[in-house]
Amino acid sequence: MQGLGRILILTGIVLIVFGLLFIFSHKLPFGKLPGDIVIKKGNFTFYFPLGLSIIISIILTIIMYFVGKH
Repeated sequence: MQGLGRILILTGIVLIVFGLLFIFSHKLPFGKLPGDIVIKKGNFTFYFPLGLSIIISIILTIIMYFVGKH
């Protein structure tokens, strides 16, 4: 049961962090990082934030490493 409690707390923290990121996203410097994919053709624009995805993946990997260590 302690494992479930830790997972719920971690999930809550992650949701709070993502909520704050959405609220303050216009003030953050993440807009055009190196590695981002932008394809523009006529009226169609495709944007995939690959650089930001890698940064988020690294941060989540570090968090999960420390949570799983206990």
